[in-house]
Amino acid sequence: MTGASDVERDTVRDRLDRLTIYRWWRRKVVAPVDHETVVARIIDESGWSPRYAFMTMMSAGIAVLGLLLSSPAVVIGAMLISPLMSPILGFGFSLALFDFAEMRRSLKALIIGTVAAVAFTALIVTLSPLQAPTSEIVARTRPNLFDLAVALFAALAGSFAVIRGRGETIVGVAIATALMPPLAVVGYGLATWNLPVLGGAFALFVTNFITIALSATVMARYYGFGHHLSSRQTWAQTIVLLLVFVAMAVPLALSLGRIAREALAVSQVRSLLNDRYGSDARVTQLEIDFDRTPIEIRSVVIAPRGRTQKGAALQPSIEKMLGRPVRLDVDQVMLDAGAGAIDAQREELRQAGEQSKAEAQRATALARMVALITGVAPDDIVIDRDHHRATAAALALPGATVATYRILEQRAAAEADGWDVAIIPPQGPLPEITFADNVDTLDAAGRAAVLTSAWAAKRWNAPALAVPGLPRGPASAQPGLAERRGQAIAAILAAEGVDSAPAAPAGQRFVLTISTGNPL
Repeated sequence: MTGASDVERDTVRDRLDRLTIYRWWRRKVVAPVDHETVVARIIDESGWSPRYAFMTMMSAGIAVLGLLLSSPAVVIGAMLISPLMSPILGFGFSLALFDFAEMRRSLKALIIGTVAAVAFTALIVTLSPLQAPTSEIVARTRPNLFDLAVALFAALAGSFAVIRGRGETIVGVAIATALMPPLAVVGYGLATWNLPVLGGAFALFVTNFITIALSATVMARYYGFGHHLSSRQTWAQTIVLLLVFVAMAVPLALSLGRIAREALAVSQVRSLLNDRYGSDARVTQLEIDFDRTPIEIRSVVIAPRGRTQKGAALQPSIEKMLGRPVRLDVDQVMLDAGAGAIDAQREELRQAGEQSKAEAQRATALARMVALITGVAPDDIVIDRDHHRATAAALALPGATVATYRILEQRAAAEADGWDVAIIPPQGPLPEITFADNVDTLDAAGRAAVLTSAWAAKRWNAPALAVPGLPRGPASAQPGLAERRGQAIAAILAAEGVDSAPAAPAGQRFVLTISTGNPL
């Protein structure tokens, strides 16, 4: 009996505790909010209007110019006029309220704004002489934990400001920061037909949008929105909205899973380095580029003398742990026995200064070398130190062909010591591709000409190359010689990531041209 009484007493106490928390929530959190006024304001501002579309386009235009100029100040300026906060918060609140009509209104505004922003930025990039990817553009091509954190905090601040009526304009800038630059990069990727950039930026935009919308939903529910749902709410509408919520959560969960795996890999690499160098060592810098193959790992380790490790011995262990090939670069700072924390910090600063100075000197030397090859001034070379990439638009050199510029790029890359070099050749005719009599296969010279044409197409951001002999419709059941030759060229182009389009038939000599139509 005593045991049963104790259980009943605990049950009653739990119910009272829950009731006390509920009353506190209703009195302190929900009661001070004017729910009707907030909902009316959100509905009034979350729909589409010509002003909304115009301001979204202007914000996107300023953002893409800032990205092309690699100017964070210009990008931040674009955020000040962006109207993206209202429809996104309207979408989040519609999920909390199970308001199907408001969800359609806000989604319509979001889609119109997104299409207008992407189309306008693509137009600007197409007309712009600056089309080389900058560090600001590359930084917006894949979501990471910090991007999600920015979107999450911006959504929480924006929802709080709208609900409590405090500074929503300022936090609207924060929400635009998480969305407008990726959207501008989507337009850049569309204009340059750079599918990896387009896909990565769109993934970042969608991830941030979902994070903001779901965070707004959680904040709305916390402040009592939707606590008493309308009696007109049907089960069908409820199920549809719940499915929307789940569908939005799936890509976010996938993105979080990838981010978690990368964070775990960074932690594992750091732990392995700490174990190998000992407890007295310190890993002060660790950067891992998961987009490269093999994975690039750069680290700075401060350790006592006598704990020196060879990279060749560390690399197999890291590859086994990650299950992928890696390229390891470890800078080891060795200290004398008995050196304290101050000595370690001094040595770290000295090492960082020397490394930064050496990196700057290497970038300057590379810019001079590429400038000499391309005939432009060193200041016209776009240097991306974060991703070790140099890009230059070459001047027309006397007697130089497209193949000449490709050879120059290969020679520059061979001397670049770990840097990627991209030389954009001036517009000109592509090399001739020849076949022997009655032969539909390419010899070494013909294959080299096709590869050069594919290289030029990618440097020019050409959507496709027109290949003589390819049919405009489905492939023939029994293709003739010209069609088989066109198919042989198209196969090599496809392997290089370049689309093909049909052109007029040719004989033994083929000359590819830039296609502005739809690829096959």
